Amino acid sequence: MSMRTLTVGLGSRSYPIHIGPGLLGQADLFAPHLQSGRAVVVTNTTVGPLYADAVERALDACGTRHFRIEIPDGEAEKRWETLDRVFGSLLRAQADRRTVIVALGGGVVGDLAGFAAATYQRGVPFIQVPTTLLAQVDSSVGGKTGVNHPLGKNMIGAFHQPLAVIADTATLDTLPDRELAAGLAEVIKYGAIRDLAFFDWLETNVGRLRARDPDALAKAISRSCEIKAEIVALDEREAGPRALLNLGHTFGHAIETLEGYGTWLHGEAVAAGMVMAARLSARLGRAPEADASRLEALLRRAGLPVEPPELEVDAWLDAMGRDKKNESGRITLILLDRLGAAAVEKNAPARALEDFLAGR
Repeated sequence: MSMRTLTVGLGSRSYPIHIGPGLLGQADLFAPHLQSGRAVVVTNTTVGPLYADAVERALDACGTRHFRIEIPDGEAEKRWETLDRVFGSLLRAQADRRTVIVALGGGVVGDLAGFAAATYQRGVPFIQVPTTLLAQVDSSVGGKTGVNHPLGKNMIGAFHQPLAVIADTATLDTLPDRELAAGLAEVIKYGAIRDLAFFDWLETNVGRLRARDPDALAKAISRSCEIKAEIVALDEREAGPRALLNLGHTFGHAIETLEGYGTWLHGEAVAAGMVMAARLSARLGRAPEADASRLEALLRRAGLPVEPPELEVDAWLDAMGRDKKNESGRITLILLDRLGAAAVEKNAPARALEDFLAGR
């Protein structure tokens, strides 16, 4: 399987997404972005021992001086205290504004290291090297960075685009089954919001994806990144259509916040959230019941939860009320018109939402 390169088109800030096996050690992919001659690899205690040496050999081949920062693994570490540890390491090493941060890991590492890059000395360059399926298809692309707050997911952050995304699909060989399934939730999301033909393909090939067939994974990753790159190029800072990428996330982020970060993986919460969004869409007469059932069935086959935890209505509304998409005190939802077509709903009937959350 050969490498494929896509482009996120943002004018002078456009950047490549390289997708394929064996990319971690390809110095030529890193070299164009390392003119400063200095880099720091930010990773975690799980990914670092597996893959940091390969990245650092590539940096050596580029003649780049480098050091490594390892943070603990897990969603619970996506917090201000861990970010401050990264800042401390950068300062002690006298990293300057041209030092390139290389984010090696899943979504937590990418978001946290990216936020460090966005804010350290008011902004330094960084490269995303995602090692999980979820990060390769979603969080590494588009420039969203940040950390969680006890009251809300991803509530502290910044937009900061990477210089490049280097997605080595061979890293998925060591990904636990639960993490692979969590990534499939985001893959399925892309078909649900924008590409019915891709959704159809996923229904046919979900077994191959769960079995880690390299060709199927390469296609799923490439098409997911294509869709995200198209939407980000249209709306970098989520003023309009980029919000469609959040199908299931308003409900899902509430689940993660209320259940405790890391109890549900992000993709698991998004899967249950997408089913909730589809069911609500059907209840409101926006989407066919059959489409909601198809989405639920595919998520089940991907090994994902489709039922949310039992939570009080007031708890749901309080957590959803802090969602970043909200305006003027009203909860903004991403709903389906049909499979392959989602829409931003800023005026969902409040009573209908409350009744839905109450199971009425």
